[in-house]
Amino acid sequence: MDRPVRPRLASHSDFQFGAVATETIEDALLHLAQQNEQAVQEAASRMGSFRETRIVEFVFLLSEQWCLEKSVGYQAVEILERFMVKQAENICRQAAIQLRDKTEPQNWRALKEQLFNKFILRLVSCVQLASKLSFHYKALGYLHTKEELLESELDVLKSLNFQINLPTPLAYVEMLLEVLEMHIMLFTMHILHLGYNGCLVPVTRLHATCLTLLDLVYLLHEPVYESLLRASIENSTPSQLQG
Repeated sequence: MDRPVRPRLASHSDFQFGAVATETIEDALLHLAQQNEQAVQEAASRMGSFRETRIVEFVFLLSEQWCLEKSVGYQAVEILERFMVKQAENICRQAAIQLRDKTEPQNWRALKEQLFNKFILRLVSCVQLASKLSFHYKALGYLHTKEELLESELDVLKSLNFQINLPTPLAYVEMLLEVLEMHIMLFTMHILHLGYNGCLVPVTRLHATCLTLLDLVYLLHEPVYESLLRASIENSTPSQLQG
């Protein structure tokens, strides 16, 4: 009996740079810049709290096991973090209301255990939402019903106002590579006119390198960003306000 065909992983050769019109690239760059500016303005102070290496690694391994595209893993990490930040904000808001009204406090230990027990389910939901594929969660031994997974996905969607399709760092990387490809084409035409026969690094190879570096940045989010912060302000011990 023939084995079912598994979805094919997107190879680096599938990406074609230089096939988009210059006007389209300019419009896309402007749109990404506007979205990035809005994201920076709306960024919560807790962003980054749910990007531990083991969490990101779990998402990446899960995406790889399900033969999903690289972009799905990045998007799932972004969705999961935004959802968990919303959950933390809701807990703090409830605590503030109870202190103000002097009502009986909730059992925070029980609430923490509830969040912990549902974390894997939430993580799988975020990958499902990012991938829009069918249910593969039983492959890892997490025996939730389809109804539970659908309810969990709905909880994530409601918490994020159904806004899950926001650009990840991969979108910016690929857009910048697209711009680089455009400039390389112009530069190549110029140097060929001058008689230069050297070899330029193809953008497709740079794309593969960028994916590896982006994985590393996601897995080592905190130390990488701390190093960038220290380098940008020339201070080995940045204050909490600066961070």
